[in-house]
Amino acid sequence: MTESLFTQTRVPLEKYRLTKIKTKAMRRGIWFKVLTRAERAQMDLTMRIVRRIRSSILAKVVTSIVKKLLDAMESKVARLMREVGHALVRKLSRIAQNWGNKSAHQWATDPGFIQYLTINYINTPTSFQM
Repeated sequence: MTESLFTQTRVPLEKYRLTKIKTKAMRRGIWFKVLTRAERAQMDLTMRIVRRIRSSILAKVVTSIVKKLLDAMESKVARLMREVGHALVRKLSRIAQNWGNKSAHQWATDPGFIQYLTINYINTPTSFQM
C-alpha cells in the first residue's frame, strides 16, 4: 500500500465498483468537496445507465473523475510514504550499504520500514526536516 490506489490498479469501469467508490467518497465527505457539479452528474448518469463502460471516451472521462476521488481519499501517511518515505529509505539504505551492511539493500522494499521512516518524518519538527 505504498503507492496510491490508482497508480497500482486499473480504474474500475463496472457499475458496482463505481457505486462502491461513490459510497466511500460520500461517507468520507469528499464527494461534494472534490467533484464539480458536472463531474457528479456525469458519474451519477453513468452509474444509472451503463452496467460496464465500453466507450473509450466515456472511460477517459470516468477514469479522470475516479482518479480525482481516489487521490482525495488517500490517507496522509500513504501519500507521504509514496512521496517522502521511499526517498528516505533509499538514501538510508545506500548509506548503510556504504558502511558495509550487506542486507541494507532489502530495506528499500520493506513497507514497514518505509512507514516507520514516514511517521518519524511526520513527527519531526519542520525546523529539522530536510
